[in-house]
Amino acid sequence: MDYQHQFLEGQTHLPAGKVVCIGRNYAEHAKELNNPVPDEPLLFIKPSTAIIPLSQPIALPQGRGGLHYETEVAILIGERLTHASEADVVTAIAGVGLALDLTLRDLQSTLKAKGLPWEKAKAFDGSCSLSAFVAPAGLDLTQLELTLRINDQIRQQGNTAQMLLPVTALLAYISAWFTLLPGDVVLTGTPAGVGQLNSGDKLSLQLDQVITAETRVV
Repeated sequence: MDYQHQFLEGQTHLPAGKVVCIGRNYAEHAKELNNPVPDEPLLFIKPSTAIIPLSQPIALPQGRGGLHYETEVAILIGERLTHASEADVVTAIAGVGLALDLTLRDLQSTLKAKGLPWEKAKAFDGSCSLSAFVAPAGLDLTQLELTLRINDQIRQQGNTAQMLLPVTALLAYISAWFTLLPGDVVLTGTPAGVGQLNSGDKLSLQLDQVITAETRVV
């Protein structure tokens, strides 16, 4: 069954588009992986075929090394954005949700060491797990708390206030390089605490008091 964007209140007409991701948008996460804090946003793209619903179990890829989780705030785009200002992007945000940016970390490290692109480690089928979205009205995008628990233990906890580039500035920056279309999703970076997933893990994600989502690893 093909993926379809969902709101907590039901389906949306918006098609599943590309996923634009930002790396190292939380300084502490960059440090934990021994990566420099970038001078400008580090962008990469996952295709629509990477998206699965968060309610669907996460399947560990076989023979591809460790699979790491990265919990992120996801922004659903509702209007076309090209060379947009921060004021423009506010009305283009159709929804806010949670995502797991799933990464084949061993493979990524090998590719980076060879100076090769990351797509095989970051953009494979099922590498973007998305919750249902909520409308942005009433949400302060600069003060959203996100939490990941694995087997009832907190593994990641952060706040969008810790982002190096806040949501509206990030969307404006992306739109200068890649046109964002209705149905596209932007992943806004992950706080510190990333790690490997293991078969049988039970994951619980929370965004403030508005979204709670659960999944498991098989």
